Amino acid sequence: MIRIEIPGSGLLELEHFVTDFSGTLSEDGAVLPGVKEKLKELSNKLMVHVLTSDTFGRARKELEGVKCILHVLEGEGHIFQKEKYVINIGADKVVALGNGNNDARMLKAARLGIAVCLKEGCSKETLDASQILLMSPIDAIDLILSPKRLIATLRV
Repeated sequence: MIRIEIPGSGLLELEHFVTDFSGTLSEDGAVLPGVKEKLKELSNKLMVHVLTSDTFGRARKELEGVKCILHVLEGEGHIFQKEKYVINIGADKVVALGNGNNDARMLKAARLGIAVCLKEGCSKETLDASQILLMSPIDAIDLILSPKRLIATLRV
């Protein structure tokens, strides 16, 4: 668990890190350099959940060695499946990370939503649903692991 008091915004008590895979942790199906190591570090403090359509069919292999729950989405309506997943595990204890349209409701539902903008870009809906925008998943994980940085970004 990560517990951080944000002046003017209240207490963050985070237990889960829920993230998209394609375009968020990976490019063209391959996990970005350094991301696995950061996820391993984060998994010592939070339960890591990776929600994915697995567009390239490589998520399971790419995440080998990372202590996480990999949930491959089925059928249609992934935006609603991701939101429901966050709600079911306790949205008030979730920090979520994503970049695409189908991540917007997940980020909005989470206690803390972080948008990331890589080569795929970041949808306006996801940007509007998040509290923070970062340029890499490593920066996002480092922000979560560094409470003073998070306080500096979110304080009112």
